[in-house]
Amino acid sequence: MYTGFFGLNSQPFSIAPNPDFLFLSARHAEALAHLRYGLGDAGGFVLLTGEVGTGKTTVSRCLLQELTDQTEVAFILNPTLNELELLAAICDQLRIRYKKADASLKNLTDKITNRLLKNHQAGKNTILIIDEAQHLQPAVLEQLRLLTNLETNTKKLLQVILIGQPELQQLLQRQDLRQLAQRITARYHLMPLTEQEVQQYVSYRLQVAGCSRPVFTAAALKKLFLLSGGIPRLLNLICDRALLGGYSQQKALVDAKLIEQAATEVLAVKMPVQSQPWPWWLWPAVTLLALGAGAAVATLWWN
Repeated sequence: MYTGFFGLNSQPFSIAPNPDFLFLSARHAEALAHLRYGLGDAGGFVLLTGEVGTGKTTVSRCLLQELTDQTEVAFILNPTLNELELLAAICDQLRIRYKKADASLKNLTDKITNRLLKNHQAGKNTILIIDEAQHLQPAVLEQLRLLTNLETNTKKLLQVILIGQPELQQLLQRQDLRQLAQRITARYHLMPLTEQEVQQYVSYRLQVAGCSRPVFTAAALKKLFLLSGGIPRLLNLICDRALLGGYSQQKALVDAKLIEQAATEVLAVKMPVQSQPWPWWLWPAVTLLALGAGAAVATLWWN
């Protein structure tokens, strides 16, 4: 709706994890580097954590774009599964055929093992990526560890990337998961953007969408950082609604007021009401009223 008004060829602040719009801040670039390192020959488990909306899934999609045809990937988005369901989901992702009537932990494990060996002999890598991994049950994580037991002298035949919220770090500190924790070869916690990075983030996404001119005022960008905390998903929600507000009011520049209005609408944020100082000519009257009230209270006290 507003794209034509601001000279855009697409919506720059969609919350979909589109790698084309990935702004590689220093933090996101480092997160991507950790994923690459963890998928090296000796890699087993790779851990990427961060608060909701910091860009973990987008970083993982960027990694997927870098992979060649020599890599087979299983991507699981809903990890609220038991052990058998997890193995079945891996088989589905890797297109491993099995009879549901014969599905058992041993049967599915054997089929996955055979695929891993076949891929290794063909010079292919096999990667399992699990998003929202903080929802995994300890028994399921242990089943994952057992799958990674298959290895050569130099590498694991299955490499696992666990992506989740900070609760995932706490989960992996459990005593019964210490063997899995010791197999994590790379881990990174993704932090929100700084104020300077927020400005760069907004400018970058506007440029990708075909607009090189300033759209947000300096005050708007400062307010945007304060209200979003530097979390990319919140930045997208606020900016998208602010652009819509600018279009509806026919404003070529988005100011701080539009940012506040947008945050109120999409985040249910109540902006603090600033109290207005009383006019100078009211102060004498207020002083007389206060003195009169004090005298009345004193009279009642002594009587």
